[in-house]
Amino acid sequence: MDLSDQLKSLFPDHIKEKINTSLDNEHELWMQDDPIICKYEKRKGKPITILEGYTGATEDFKKLAKEIKTTLSVGGSFKNDQIIIQGDYRNKIMEILQQKGFKVKRVGG
Repeated sequence: MDLSDQLKSLFPDHIKEKINTSLDNEHELWMQDDPIICKYEKRKGKPITILEGYTGATEDFKKLAKEIKTTLSVGGSFKNDQIIIQGDYRNKIMEILQQKGFKVKRVGG
């Protein structure tokens, strides 16, 4: 007997609720005409990828940052209207953003 079957026998009137995830809300991001700037830097000898130039709401940019970090399984942060991703992931990030419909401009190297 599976755990879900045991729970059904204990709570027969329980109804499962659908949980909304941030990945389901992809269409809610504001699209802009200007490209998002994707550049590469080294800070303290470590490579980082910086995304800047988003003109929409800050909350949308934070959602986008979280989605990129979880998709790539890397660390990063959101500071001063910039998404900072640990490592050189310019190509992968540009592919993700282009699939979402953003225009992306690669700056540097």
